[in-house]
Amino acid sequence: MGAVLPVGTSTSVRVPGSSANLGPGFDCLGIALGVSDDVDVTVVDEGLTVEVTGEGAGGVPLDEAHLVVRALRRGLDVAGVSAPGLHVRCVNRIPHSRGLGSSAAAAVGGLAAASGLVSAAGVAPRFGHDELIQLSSEFEGHPDNAAASVLGGAVVSWTEVADAGSAASGADSAAEASAGGCRYFARSIPLHDDLAVSAFVPAVESSTSVTRGLLPDSVARADAVFNVSRSALAVIALSRDPECLFAATQDRLHQHYRAPVMRPSAELVAGLRQMGLAAVISGAGPTVLVLRWKSLPPAAGELAARLGFSVVEPPIADGVSIV
Repeated sequence: MGAVLPVGTSTSVRVPGSSANLGPGFDCLGIALGVSDDVDVTVVDEGLTVEVTGEGAGGVPLDEAHLVVRALRRGLDVAGVSAPGLHVRCVNRIPHSRGLGSSAAAAVGGLAAASGLVSAAGVAPRFGHDELIQLSSEFEGHPDNAAASVLGGAVVSWTEVADAGSAASGADSAAEASAGGCRYFARSIPLHDDLAVSAFVPAVESSTSVTRGLLPDSVARADAVFNVSRSALAVIALSRDPECLFAATQDRLHQHYRAPVMRPSAELVAGLRQMGLAAVISGAGPTVLVLRWKSLPPAAGELAARLGFSVVEPPIADGVSIV
């Protein structure tokens, strides 16, 4: 280990939540939402202190097992620096286990905090966006949520499996550090000025590992072609033609396989789509997201309330910020 961060070095990070898949773009499409977590880190003489307020308080570990801390340690390791001790304070607003990217935001937040510390101490430059996407996606195993939290707005992301002796186009130092594993990439999608989102958030939680385990290893060719076409159309709908959002959010790849373990969410999606709204399961659920370019009809809120969902309308967010 090289440089040691001076005691008193500090940084503050704000990282947005996100919604992934957007219907057909499984593990590929994501959008940043204006509900954010704050991470404040200060280098201290020794030890580790973790404070958590807001979402997850009392239910997350307050030691090295905390995801923000794990990501922070990873970032410091990559930067080649260490800290004698750390005080970490997390103010959480992103609902946990609801399909709104809380775990990806924690990984991005910890890595961004490491980036802010090394920059504040003058011992290394900040990580670039590509590095943050690579490192945070390694925690997630896929880049859609993490890339949205890093870049903000809407993103299209992809994964390449590194072959021995070959390098992916555009690979940076973080990707090279992952030689032999997966390399993660993302690019922003320019958004139409009228695009807006509504999130229908239930009180209940879900487990991504459980819902992902419901997905089959293979699908029919017709379903694969269907989703490829809708994913391509989604880029057009998000950027140029929001009137295509309803068609662009159709899915045959994952949502119906997950429906049995989140029946209220599936019922809400079906009901909203009957109203002509571009409703999808947000990530692994159980939150439901509507991509829209007009106001929601009153009936949408009435249906949501009957099924136990609260409606919020977060802005589409910018990416992670470091102070």
